[in-house]
Amino acid sequence: MANQREKGREYERKAAEYLESLGWTILERNYRCRTGEIDLIAADGDTLVFAEVKYRRRAGCGNPAEAVDGRKQYTICRVSDYYRMKHQIPDNRSCRFDVVAIQGEDIFLYRNAFFYR
Repeated sequence: MANQREKGREYERKAAEYLESLGWTILERNYRCRTGEIDLIAADGDTLVFAEVKYRRRAGCGNPAEAVDGRKQYTICRVSDYYRMKHQIPDNRSCRFDVVAIQGEDIFLYRNAFFYR
């Protein structure tokens, strides 16, 4: 049986494939810095998207998107700041925070799942 990290990578791969099927370009997977980590960074047209991937085996385990709590949102926002600074992304570039929720075999995309804190 795969460990949690391997499972996470597998569902992040599925999420990336799903986003690519929508025409998005994946820029980074598992982007890490001292502040934390973002599962996927992608371009949706001109919009830079920071996406968190969450998985639940079945509906009885709760909605995976609900697992992206305020603390996780704060971390993602901080990491996105670092990413934008390090890559010299202008302040006027459109950015968005999405959640890709995988429940069983179903994939749900929550655009603008939360806003910059």
